[in-house]
Amino acid sequence: MSKSIFYHAGCPVCVSAEQDLISLIGDNKVEVVHLGQQRERIKEAENAGVKSVPALVTPNGNALHINFGASMEDVKA
Repeated sequence: MSKSIFYHAGCPVCVSAEQDLISLIGDNKVEVVHLGQQRERIKEAENAGVKSVPALVTPNGNALHINFGASMEDVKA
């Protein structure tokens, strides 16, 4: 993985974190995945270690949980 992947569910906490991360990292270095719109990627996020959103998975495979918007159980509901 050459880019970080930012997983979120579209809540205000997630959208704010998305804007901040893109400002810090640059949109060319982060892929944004809205799990509410891309439900087929929920399993991918879970396999990467995402327990809640918003979360950033780094190119090294580290899952960094940012604030707390929703648990993955809430996202799947």
